Formats: sequence, C-alpha cells, structure tokens
Amino acid sequence: MSSLLNERIDSEDNNPIPMTTATQPTIGASHIVSRVFDAPRELVWKANTEGERMGQWLAPKGFTALVKSMDFRVGGVYHYAQISEDKSVYMWGKITYKEIHPIEKLVFIQSFSDENGGIGAHPMAPLWPKEMLSITTFEDLGGNRTRMSVEWAPYNATPEEQALFDGARDGITGGWNGSFDHLAAYLKTAQP
Repeated sequence: MSSLLNERIDSEDNNPIPMTTATQPTIGASHIVSRVFDAPRELVWKANTEGERMGQWLAPKGFTALVKSMDFRVGGVYHYAQISEDKSVYMWGKITYKEIHPIEKLVFIQSFSDENGGIGAHPMAPLWPKEMLSITTFEDLGGNRTRMSVEWAPYNATPEEQALFDGARDGITGGWNGSFDHLAAYLKTAQP
C-alpha cells in the first residue's frame, strides 16, 4: 500500500494541515495498519464518526473507551479516555479533525491529552510523539465488506520521539489490532 501521507504532503492543493512557509510541519515516517470488516462501509464509517459508537470500541485490548465530548466537523474535537480494566490507568486523548470526506477518508491530528483537553504525554511513554497525523480510509470491498486502514505518522516530532515511534511499530500494530477486535465485535451487533 502506498503511503497516503506522502500523497497528501506532495499535494499543494487541499493540504490537510494549514501551513505557511514559516510553519512547515515535519511529518515522520508513517505506519499503516489495516483490517477487513464484515460490515458495510457506511456502518464502519459511522463507527468512526459518531461519539456514542466510537465509545463502544476505540480502545486497545484490556481497555474500555469513555467519550467526554464529540464535535464532528472540520476543526472539531473528539475528546476521550481509554481506561484499563482495573481502572488504574486513564489515557486521555483527543482527535482534531482536519478533513472529512464522507464514507471515504478522515484526516486528523491525534494526541494524548489531559482530562481538560490540553495536549499531554503518553502516561507510560513520556517521549512518545505529542501529536500524530492520521489518515483513516474506508474501502468498499463489496458483499458488505470494508477495509479500514489507519496510517499514522509523528507530527512535529523531535528525533527522540520519532525514534521511539520507529521502535514501537510492533506495539502500534498490536494496539490497533486490539482496537480492531473491539470494532469487529461491535459491528456484529451494531444497527445501521
């Protein structure tokens, strides 16, 4: 799969992140995780764009999700927490939407946050990149099957943050696979 981030960065038109020549962001090497779901694309899209639905699945294995707020529009923010089963760890996060292409693609900046929505550090890895550029695509495979792909890249990361991201690719895949397992289970019972 070619990198969607490279395609977006090389394009001067419709850039996902407003830039000036003085504030050109640095975007690190990306990592892509995909899964095919036995569900129509419209339902997979809703599971990624409606706060109540996202709260049913967007957490890695061993965690549940809590929706604090959802403002699904360009410039809007989804603020959430991922909570460990024993409730000893609360990982707050936020997504700031940059582009919304209905049932096809989402472009956003994702970061760990505090309970009030300020950008924060990963609670277990303080050198984790503070912001991640994410492109999520939804491909209709026919027969009520959808491929969802998440491409993540450090955004304005320090060299140390990029190195930590690069060394954590197996863990990133594992985390997303746990979330995808939750999503697959949710989609089996979700109403359109």
